[in-house]
Amino acid sequence: MINKIEKLKNDLNNIPNLEVINNYSDVKRLSRDFYNYSPILQKKLDGCIADVVVRPKNIDSLIAVSKICWDLSIPLTIRGGGTGNYGQAVPLCNGVVLQMNYFNKLEKYYPDSGFVKVQSGCLMGDLNQELGKFGRELRLFPSTWKTASIGGFIAGGSGGIGSIKWGFLRDPGNLIGLEAVNVNSNPKLLKLNTEESEPLNHAYGTNGIITSLIISTDVKQDWYSIVIDSEDLQMAINILKLCTSAAIELKLGTILEDEIVDKMPTWFKRKKLCHKLLIQSNLGGLKTIELICRKNNLKIENLGKEKELDHGISDLVWNHTTLQMRAKDKNWTYLQMLLPLNEEFKFVKSLRHKYGKTLLWHFEAVSQQGIPRLAALPLLHFNDEKHLNQIMEDCKSHGAVIFNPHVLTVEGGGLGVTDADQVKAKLNYDPKGLLNPGKLEGWAEKEKFIN
Repeated sequence: MINKIEKLKNDLNNIPNLEVINNYSDVKRLSRDFYNYSPILQKKLDGCIADVVVRPKNIDSLIAVSKICWDLSIPLTIRGGGTGNYGQAVPLCNGVVLQMNYFNKLEKYYPDSGFVKVQSGCLMGDLNQELGKFGRELRLFPSTWKTASIGGFIAGGSGGIGSIKWGFLRDPGNLIGLEAVNVNSNPKLLKLNTEESEPLNHAYGTNGIITSLIISTDVKQDWYSIVIDSEDLQMAINILKLCTSAAIELKLGTILEDEIVDKMPTWFKRKKLCHKLLIQSNLGGLKTIELICRKNNLKIENLGKEKELDHGISDLVWNHTTLQMRAKDKNWTYLQMLLPLNEEFKFVKSLRHKYGKTLLWHFEAVSQQGIPRLAALPLLHFNDEKHLNQIMEDCKSHGAVIFNPHVLTVEGGGLGVTDADQVKAKLNYDPKGLLNPGKLEGWAEKEKFIN
C-alpha cells in the first residue's frame, strides 16, 4: 500500500508547471536558512528537513500544491531567498517546502502614489534596479537585500536599512496590500486590502501563501557613504542622535564599537582603530553632518556615492555586522533590542559595568512612530543558554525591549504577546494549521479566537 509521502510525491509530479526537487542534498539545503547565527536554534533545527521541495511557475500550480497538502494534511512551509536568521523557512514537521523564486516579476507601477505591485519571489536587488527606471527605490531593505526576496522580507523581516526614516515593516503605510493563496478544501487566490494584509505582515508565512504585494517606495536619490571616527563611545552616540534629529535625509546610521571595527573586512580597517559611525545621507545632508563633526572636532570621511563603491558600508550594518564577525569566529552571536529613550549611554554603561567587553556594542538608528530611537544588535561570544538569557534579562531590567533572535516563533522574537489578528487569519486561511506549523504560538490557544 502506498504511504502518504509517496502519494504526495506522485501527485506533485502530475501537476503542470511545477518543478519538483527530490534530491536529498538540494532538499536539505533548501530546508535551511541562516538560523546558525544562533547556537540555540542551530541545536534545535539542524535535523529538520522537508520531504520534498517544489517551485510553482504560476498560480494554478501553486493552488494545486495547496490542495494536495490539504487533502493529505501535509505541512507546507514557504521559502523566499533563505536569508532569514530565525528559522522562518525551516520545516519543523517535514512536509513540503514551497520556494517562490519563479514569482519574480514587477507587475505594476502606480505613478500617482509611487506604489508598486511586485511578485513575492522577486529579489530585492532586482526590484530596486527595476524601480530605478521609474525614478524610485525601496524604502526599507535588509543588509541581505541583494539576495533576499521581497515576500520573504515582508513575511519574515521587520526593518533594516531605511528604518531610520521609515520605521518598521508593520508601521502603517509600508505595506499597502497583497495577494495570497489559502490552504483549504477549495484554495484560491485572495486579494487583500491594507487592513486585511496586516495579519500576514511579519507572520513567517503561517497564515497564507503570499504571491504578490503592493508596497510603498521612495524617490530615488544618490546616497553618500560617510564614516566618522570617534575615540569616545558616548560622543559617537550623541553625534548619531544629533544627525537623526537634524533636518536632513538619512538612509542609515550605525555605530560600531572599536572591537567590532577590528573584526571588519580589511578594506574597512585602513585607518586607526576607534569607534566608527557609518551614515548614509544625500548631498544636502552631507553638508550638515560635516558641520556637526567640525563643531565636535571629529574626523569625517566621505567615501562617495554608495552605488559607485566596490565595497559599501551597507555590507557592514544590521545583521551583516554579525555576518562579518562570524566570518572570523563562528562562536559570535548577537541580540536585538530597542534601547530606552534618552538613556542610551546610561544603559550601555550599566551593562558594561557588569559584562565588560564580553558584550560589544553595535547600534542602529531607527524611527518608532516618527520618533528617532536607537536599536542595538550587540555581539557576544556564546557560553551557554543560561548566560545568554541572563544578559537578556539584565537588558530588560534596564529598560530595553528585547526582540529575541534565539527563538522560533513569531511572538517569541517580537513583543512576546499573542497577535489575535494573526491567529484569526490562520483560522480563516489555514484552518488545519498546515502552513509553517510550530512558528505561531497563538495557534495552540486558537479556541479562544473561534467565534
